[in-house]
Amino acid sequence: MLERYLSQTSFDSFEDFKANFHINIPENFNFAYDVVDEWAKSNPDKKALLWTNDQGEERQYTFKELKEYSDKTASYFQSLGIGHGDMVMLILKRRVEFWFSILALHKLGAIVIPATHLLTKKDIIYRCHAADIKMIVCADDKYVIGHISEAIDECKSVKALVATEHVDSDKFLDFHEGILNAPEFVRPEHCNTNSDISLMYFTSGTTGEPKMVAHDFIYPLGHIATGKYWHHLDENSLHLTIADTGWGKAVWGKLYGQWFSGANIFVYDHEKFTPADMLEMIQKHRITSLCAPPTIFRFLIREDLTKYDLSSLQYCTIAGEALNPEVFNQFYKLTGIKLMEGFGQTETTLTVATFPWMEPKPGSMGMPNPQYDVDLVNGEGRSVEDGEQGQIVIHTDHGKPVGLFKEYYRDEERTKEAWHDGVYYTGDVAWRDEDGYLWFVGRADDVIKSSGYRIGPFEVESALMTHQAVVECAITGVPDDIRGQVIKATIVLSKEYKKRSQEDKEGLIKEIQDHVKKVTAPYKYPRVVDFVDELPKTISGKIKRVSIRSNK
Repeated sequence: MLERYLSQTSFDSFEDFKANFHINIPENFNFAYDVVDEWAKSNPDKKALLWTNDQGEERQYTFKELKEYSDKTASYFQSLGIGHGDMVMLILKRRVEFWFSILALHKLGAIVIPATHLLTKKDIIYRCHAADIKMIVCADDKYVIGHISEAIDECKSVKALVATEHVDSDKFLDFHEGILNAPEFVRPEHCNTNSDISLMYFTSGTTGEPKMVAHDFIYPLGHIATGKYWHHLDENSLHLTIADTGWGKAVWGKLYGQWFSGANIFVYDHEKFTPADMLEMIQKHRITSLCAPPTIFRFLIREDLTKYDLSSLQYCTIAGEALNPEVFNQFYKLTGIKLMEGFGQTETTLTVATFPWMEPKPGSMGMPNPQYDVDLVNGEGRSVEDGEQGQIVIHTDHGKPVGLFKEYYRDEERTKEAWHDGVYYTGDVAWRDEDGYLWFVGRADDVIKSSGYRIGPFEVESALMTHQAVVECAITGVPDDIRGQVIKATIVLSKEYKKRSQEDKEGLIKEIQDHVKKVTAPYKYPRVVDFVDELPKTISGKIKRVSIRSNK
């Protein structure tokens, strides 16, 4: 499959990869037809998706079956009036219907809007108004059904509601009854061009209303590097990415790059994440490749891993937030597997990564993916020197690279603010070492300027996380008349230390401050320390530093 889209598929070194990785872009590319249906034609019985849930159910789907189910789903959606350019929101958790639906919508040339099941009535109304959503397909979940039912009367653009099972409401159609009775699917005469919008995400909205990140139909091609050369997959891989389908990480790890590589995707449809259950799944199904954010790996290494047979695991990748070196070291000590970090945004595909030919440096994101022209620049737009902090940017003066977003939908001002003069500004700050590895510092707005120093929140958080009292933490800057800003640590304590904080709060604060001074530079220690029960987070689980800063 990859030979159709790459000039060269195997590489001897990162230098070879950097020099010769090139994606060939066909005209009117459509992932559902050109990848999934092609696998169904050439290797119909090839395993594609192993779906399981926390009720003990499991089902292995082949590419032939995925083609059949997506055709039926496309036909059913057509009968509901869905076609080219129509907006459809999928709130499907980890239900298998997500894969049927997203492939079907690609086949119709419609626009897929994956969304989390944590949306409230207000969130649903906002999205329907902002994008003129025509149909919502949702999981048979009381919370989801309830909020949609409350919102729908204010969502005038929505013409159909579909649930994965029959629900006790005349507002919702039954997905499986619909596809069972659907006529044979006929491919639309005009489906899509490469520049049409195929996929759109609402960002987390850490600093205001969510932005609508629109991707075109060639966006999946940008994930070839994600699946093949970062997750290190082949046709014998069984890959698990721990992510809900409402977030961009799902198409990074549960769809595009994996099926370009011919891998079998493992899905565990669970209501509540339990580390022991996830380890049981890895052991039982002999997972070969795992990708998850650092928080998940932190939970896993707190379990007694000697109780589980994890010998099937060959490769592990990590993304979603910056990796604390302590997590890398502990996981390596327990499993012998080195976590390979990656970085990207909702607006991009994998942008920086530790690829298979590279030796990982704990805490480093790795090196730029050669499909992007990545640079670090200062406030004046000058490329910074090694060791100097700069904003991560992508040069686009030679054309938009495969995988970079098309626009912020209906928001020309925001688009131009982030992407102008042939440069896309990620808003993330990093520094580069003498070997070319990039090290994450923080969001540009979060970098703290204290006594002439520029201090990234992540490096202080990494130091804090090595103290056994700290379960979670966030570093922010607070105004100071003398230093400009001083570092504030907002900390969630472990159970053992919560009691101590009540008995000797000042003593514990000093111990934590002294610890940071020893682990990192003395000027980086937090002069203000606040213990809290939980950190404020966005709906996607990202820390809302703006809320912490405003809470003086």
